Amino acid sequence: MRKRLSGLVKVLSVAAFAALPMTAHAADEALEGGTLRVGILADMTNFDPMQFSSVNFFLIKNLYDSLIEYTAEGEPVPSLATAWEIADDNTSVTVTLRDGVTFASGAPLTAEDVAATLEKASDPEKGKNVYPTTSIIDGWETPDEKTVVITFKSPVPTRQILDLLEFTMPIEKAGIDTVETVPAGTGAYELENRAVGQGVTLTANADYWREGEPVAETVTFTIFSDDASASAALESGSVDLVYGGSARSAKRLGDAGYTVFRGPGPLVQVFRINATHAPFDNAAFRQAFNHLMERDGMLRVAYAGIGEVVALPWAPASPAFDASFNDTYGYDIDKAKALFAESGLSDAEMSDWTLLVNGTDEAAVILSQIVQGSLSEAGIDIELDVRESAEWIEALLGGDFDATFAGIGNVQKFPSRVATNSIYRTVNNPVFGEPHPFPDYVEAIAAVDAAVGSEDEVKAAYDHLNTVLIESAFAIPTNTYDVGIVVASPKLAGFTPEIDNLFVARTIGFK
Repeated sequence: MRKRLSGLVKVLSVAAFAALPMTAHAADEALEGGTLRVGILADMTNFDPMQFSSVNFFLIKNLYDSLIEYTAEGEPVPSLATAWEIADDNTSVTVTLRDGVTFASGAPLTAEDVAATLEKASDPEKGKNVYPTTSIIDGWETPDEKTVVITFKSPVPTRQILDLLEFTMPIEKAGIDTVETVPAGTGAYELENRAVGQGVTLTANADYWREGEPVAETVTFTIFSDDASASAALESGSVDLVYGGSARSAKRLGDAGYTVFRGPGPLVQVFRINATHAPFDNAAFRQAFNHLMERDGMLRVAYAGIGEVVALPWAPASPAFDASFNDTYGYDIDKAKALFAESGLSDAEMSDWTLLVNGTDEAAVILSQIVQGSLSEAGIDIELDVRESAEWIEALLGGDFDATFAGIGNVQKFPSRVATNSIYRTVNNPVFGEPHPFPDYVEAIAAVDAAVGSEDEVKAAYDHLNTVLIESAFAIPTNTYDVGIVVASPKLAGFTPEIDNLFVARTIGFK
């Protein structure tokens, strides 16, 4: 027997914040099309949806659709899949594909395209950030053109299966080999052109399957060098909205009458550590940073207090969230100094590294300066290596850094989804390489994936993972923060919440 999911307990919530209200999706409001001009703060890397990097968030859900979507409350709803049935023993799921869906090339969506997408996603190299999610898969079958049966290596928690379906964005089989340079999705928009370092232009997919969408016929994305420039362009009327700007700018512009839209999916800011580089190959030295982060001040100064202090890589909605760690591993300069002393490293050795900084990210610059000050108080003097966005991204994705601040996503979903982020990958980790230097962490992630028994068993798996994360200390979370904030002209409406705060243009139009 199989069980059909007609609904799910809503496990996510959107925290209210008076200064930055969430604007409702104006689905029933009559909107006009035209050209939607969007300001963004960083260039994309490529068109592969499996390159799930935050710099690609403005594009992914405009060029591609997922098998299912989540509402803002975390409830699964149909998208390219009209139905999904999970076996009673949670060892397989049967997916029924929607009729009448075509790729940008005009070819129809079939089960073979989904199978080809799963094959790519299941490859440690080609699957990129999606691979950890697909590692639970044992195989798949395509009994007909509209049915895909995915089998798992062992029983899998229901939420993890749903996350897999939500994260699967079909790529046309014929376009998989060239998807980095030529998008091959079913999305509401198609690529018209891209000017490296300047912007991207999308045009409406005339055969898009959602009735009445997209609203805007053209979407132009213009890259600005910093948040202030993008905000100025919005105020001057040069762009209609800014995606991914700072909370501080959103607060100011919201007070001035602009529309502020916050999605349901926060990120967690993480101090990423390259544990293959000295002095970070020393465990005690790394562990000191659990107590070196002045998280309350970081949140207040860098994010205008918008977010939550966290010592673990989870948003409060995550089932693995444990607020007690915030107190146990809070800011304590004396504990940090004690761990530095325990490391046995000399002052010169502890200062022999640089902190890589994304110079176009105002919050990251502030956080880096705060850490530099805390280290100085502990007797450690380091330099900040400030880079432009493109150069910083290249170093980040290549693992070419000692330490740096960068956000991570999937923090409100099934806990092992954290492994979709490069620093947390258990396989093909671009920072650590192979073999993974933290086998206890790899085993803890596997144990979470296998925990389908009693509540006590599941909680024990989460608790163990949290302990391992603190002890391994290759990544030190500081706070949650809103990513993908939209600040728009009051002439716009129709904003759609997306569980990861990816930008969804297809419902936005002019009043």
